[in-house]
Amino acid sequence: MKLVFILVGMLILLMTGIPIFAGLGLMATGLLVAVEGQIGSLAEIAFGKLNVYLLVCIPLFTFMAHVIIKAKVVDDLYAAVHGLVRHWPGGLGVATVLSCTVFAAISGSSVATALTIGTSAIPQMQRYGYPRRSAYGVVAAGGTLGILIPPSGPMILYGVVSNTSIGALFMGGIIPGLLVAVLFSIYCIFRSSGDAKQERLPRASWSEISAVMRRAVWPLMLPPLILGGMYFGVFTATEAAGAGAIAAIFISAAIYRSLTWGDLYEAAKETVRTTSMLFMILIGAAMFSHALTILRLPAMLVESVTTMGVGPIAFILIIMAVIVILGMFLETIAIILITTPILLPAIDALGIDPVWYGVMLMINLELALITPPVGMNLFVIKGIADAPIIEVIRGALPYVLLMLVGLFTVLFWPELVLWLPRSMNYGL
Repeated sequence: MKLVFILVGMLILLMTGIPIFAGLGLMATGLLVAVEGQIGSLAEIAFGKLNVYLLVCIPLFTFMAHVIIKAKVVDDLYAAVHGLVRHWPGGLGVATVLSCTVFAAISGSSVATALTIGTSAIPQMQRYGYPRRSAYGVVAAGGTLGILIPPSGPMILYGVVSNTSIGALFMGGIIPGLLVAVLFSIYCIFRSSGDAKQERLPRASWSEISAVMRRAVWPLMLPPLILGGMYFGVFTATEAAGAGAIAAIFISAAIYRSLTWGDLYEAAKETVRTTSMLFMILIGAAMFSHALTILRLPAMLVESVTTMGVGPIAFILIIMAVIVILGMFLETIAIILITTPILLPAIDALGIDPVWYGVMLMINLELALITPPVGMNLFVIKGIADAPIIEVIRGALPYVLLMLVGLFTVLFWPELVLWLPRSMNYGL
């Protein structure tokens, strides 16, 4: 019951609008003062949590994404994918999902993916008779792929907090990410096949495809560079982030010639702002985790799970249901950093692979991005399309069900997650 009271208190504190890092830090401070009468250990915890080499991935991947956005190459990515599939039923929807998939492998951010692709895709879909609700839904859902398909900022944070290999998490997210993208695409085809109002575009000629591919080929090389380099052992995750950032600058400045010094400065400034926010939250979460450990709450949870005889599948189902509820009210980063330190001992005691759990957590957090009342992607689409929020929610609802299909598929077939990391000899 003590754990429940603490979590409820934390939720109430965060719902007051206080910054996440401040809420975590205040709760940790209060608990330590109540239990130990002093907070001398917090400074050492803050330094130790940030003194981690793997955290360099976050600013480097963030910088890479901002450079690509500033260089305005997304229109070419969308045009290339659209040229390949525009003659399919629901071709515009499929093109949007595939564009989100590619951009997710560049940006690592769901909100950035929805915002960037939505700006190009929504006007196109409306122009050719795509129902507005369906257009909003496919962009909102496609954007969620940003936290599942690597590189992913939330994956990096989960890996740091849980001491799980970032490379294994990245590789583990590829097949489930593609699975969810395929489910979305199949739904777009099925949804549009009987819609006479949607204009079916003619198949693109080879000359048209060649023209758009020539412009898009360079940014399309970024995901293979990053993930392929990691898979074949050329890069560690941190080195891959550095290589991706350098490649993004080269493509934007030397190939597209659309990156100015001002753009580079703005990309760096946005990177510092985003990274500082994440690191402050990480410090707050480390303090909160330390306070919970002092109170022996994770150990008590393990004892309770062992006493009740809950199996791995049942435990995961319970946790995923709780996270779905939390996702309706909390931001994804907060969910990762609050729940992971509490659950890790129980996950380890039940023999649950942390990479497998981490990927399922990412799929679950995708749901949080398109479930009201605090689904970030819903508000992004509302903002760029000036649409009623209820219409955006209705458009996204079918994709919530598809994500649940993807989540249960990964739950009952763990090899979808673990095969690639094992092939890289990560010892899973």
